[in-house]
Amino acid sequence: MKAAKTPQPLANTAEVNAFMQKLDHPMKDVLQALREVILAADSEVGEHIKWNAPSFLYVGEMAPFNPKEYKRYIIVSNFFKQDCIRLVFPSGAKVNDASGMLEGDYADGRRIAHFFSLADVEAKKPALQEFIKNWVSILDK
Repeated sequence: MKAAKTPQPLANTAEVNAFMQKLDHPMKDVLQALREVILAADSEVGEHIKWNAPSFLYVGEMAPFNPKEYKRYIIVSNFFKQDCIRLVFPSGAKVNDASGMLEGDYADGRRIAHFFSLADVEAKKPALQEFIKNWVSILDK
């Protein structure tokens, strides 16, 4: 008889902390500030490493769904560029962004926000947290 797999925890902040300690990027402080803003937006938002970057997801109870749909994912960070941190919102088109923070009109529904400094994070903090709250409110739980 095969033993049942123990499910992996959805959030793993220790993993992200270890990743951040090793990260060599000129915008590391901006990414750290973004982590704090995102996690403070809603108590049911967690983080872990996915796609080789800190990613943020809904960790609360949800109705069953195909895991390949990635319905839990709110934001994936991207630090390919050296002059900014890009946040990718895989389903950003589902939420009305009246602030104009989200850019792009991708066919798959994703949107992107750029952060160039700590001042930029602070200026966009209300819009970012509002987006997360709205996203959580329309999630199929």
